[in-house]
Amino acid sequence: MKYRFVSPAGFLTALMLAVFALGSSLSAFGQKVDLRVDMPRGQRSIGVGDEFHLIYVVSDISAAPERPNVPGAKLLYFDRTGQSSRFQSINGRTSQSVSYTYTATLRAQKEGSYSFGPVTVGGTKSNTVHYSIGKAVSAQSQSGPSGQGNAASAQDPSGSSAPKFIGKGDGHLFLKANVSKSSAYEQEALVYTVKLYTTYSAIKFIGAASAPKFEGFVVEESKSRDAQFNYETYNGKTYATAVIARYIIFPQMAGSLKVLGNTYTVSVDQREYFSDPFWGSMSYSTPLQLNVTPNDLVVNVKPLPTPQPADFSGGVGQFRLSVSLPSTDLKSNQVASVVYTVSGDGNIKYIKLPDLNSLYPKELEVYSPTTDINASVGASNVSGSVKFDYSFMPLEQGSFHIPDVTLVFFNPASGQYERSVAHGFNISVGKGSASDKSQSRSRLVFNPQLLPADSSSLVKERTPWVTGFLYWLWYIVPVGLLGGAVVAWRRYLSQHADMAAFNSRRAGKVARRRLKAAAACLRRGDSAHFYDEMLKAIWGYLGDKLKMPVSELTRENVRGEFESIGKADENLDNLLRLLDDCEFAKYAPGADNSANMRQIYEQGSEAIDKLEVALAKTADPKINSDSASAYDSYINQK
Repeated sequence: MKYRFVSPAGFLTALMLAVFALGSSLSAFGQKVDLRVDMPRGQRSIGVGDEFHLIYVVSDISAAPERPNVPGAKLLYFDRTGQSSRFQSINGRTSQSVSYTYTATLRAQKEGSYSFGPVTVGGTKSNTVHYSIGKAVSAQSQSGPSGQGNAASAQDPSGSSAPKFIGKGDGHLFLKANVSKSSAYEQEALVYTVKLYTTYSAIKFIGAASAPKFEGFVVEESKSRDAQFNYETYNGKTYATAVIARYIIFPQMAGSLKVLGNTYTVSVDQREYFSDPFWGSMSYSTPLQLNVTPNDLVVNVKPLPTPQPADFSGGVGQFRLSVSLPSTDLKSNQVASVVYTVSGDGNIKYIKLPDLNSLYPKELEVYSPTTDINASVGASNVSGSVKFDYSFMPLEQGSFHIPDVTLVFFNPASGQYERSVAHGFNISVGKGSASDKSQSRSRLVFNPQLLPADSSSLVKERTPWVTGFLYWLWYIVPVGLLGGAVVAWRRYLSQHADMAAFNSRRAGKVARRRLKAAAACLRRGDSAHFYDEMLKAIWGYLGDKLKMPVSELTRENVRGEFESIGKADENLDNLLRLLDDCEFAKYAPGADNSANMRQIYEQGSEAIDKLEVALAKTADPKINSDSASAYDSYINQK
């Protein structure tokens, strides 16, 4: 192999020729800046709240573009997201081009048609891009999402049926309210549901900030909800969906009734995407709390067909009536029971049966029923049973027929009034115990044969009855009773004119009544309440007897009053000592309160009796204004 040596001057010349050739190849491509707009993934247009991208492609320019100010949108992120190189060789001539990609991530904020550009990068101008921002994707359609089956979505003609957004829900999360029928009869069961639509990767919390407003409805909340998410396509976009609330509602009046959606608080994880020059496209999660309200609904309610049957029970739905009679062999004047059971679906809680008193024989007296409701709220209706337990009493002996009972209800499925009949019974009533009521209701039987008249009695002279004493006695007795009533009433008023004196006269009687309550506690072994009743009896007796208010009722004042009338004797000392014993037994911690209960009760009763006898003999007007009568009254009561 032969080697050829090149001189330094020849090498320098060759290097200059290579650099010139490379510059010529780069200039062949030329410098330029291209702009384009990328739509949201899965959509053909941009809606308010959607994220979209503005792409810069800068070729053969080393300068970087400035952060853009895009009309109608908010810039979220701007950085270089890619780089590419291009090499080309034609007839031995090699060329190269370098391109840089810059991405601006934007959020659409305002509807309208906009233009952006041209922008200048390194002295080179770009093209101009045009784009339009429309309404939010989630609010563009007023109809329910596909896949709803036969459930119709009631709409508000005023336009309020669109979902409302408070916060940052946008088209990634919204609520849709539906009702099973947009037109129904009064009292017909309807299903109101709230469904969640979301594209967020994780739902952390869903809570209702308030309850829906059902104007003119009776509401039963159902526990039937979706336990997991399903997937539906709505407006060309796939969402994870779940029913988060379900109610059974019964319209109560005819006309257009509104259902106003309530606000829900939803916590989600939001994915944020960005491009890294080395790793490429990357993302991270940020927590986000949304307040979202479903659409309002209007239900057109039709009145029930007229004329309504006279025995209409008020039930709307599908029902069946049955009856149960434990025994058909009964006794007069003894209570028996018959149970009517209504079962089915609909407004079962509001059904009423006919008045059985007007249907049953008059020999059977029927009382008001006891109602037992056993109904549950399901996914589409309220179902269950209601038992009407009637008690009735046969007043006479014999055989009687309990007639059929008919339940009349309206079936919205057929649009007609229908009937369910509970069959009747033949009962046999035997002889039972007599009662005043049965005797008053029993029939009187007269002998139709008349006794022959005695001719001698027709000619006998008789004295007029008006001249006899018995005739005038009918006037004397009422007048005497009236006079006695007036005297008794005036005496009652005089005794109650001074309530303090009246209470003083009745002090002993009231004290014995309170002692009876203490005796009941003694028999039960209830020491806590026993001492309370003893204290009430003793203090109440002293206060009433001395005509002292509660605020002045102290041991010193009581002793002073008794000393002023000369009755501060051993009986008073025993009574005050019992007060100390009762209070000590009640409030002393750890004391055996039940040990001396009987002894204290007997001492208290004896002390009050002796003191009452001593006070009844005094002539002091402050204690006893009528000493003789008070003393005699006390002795008689004893």
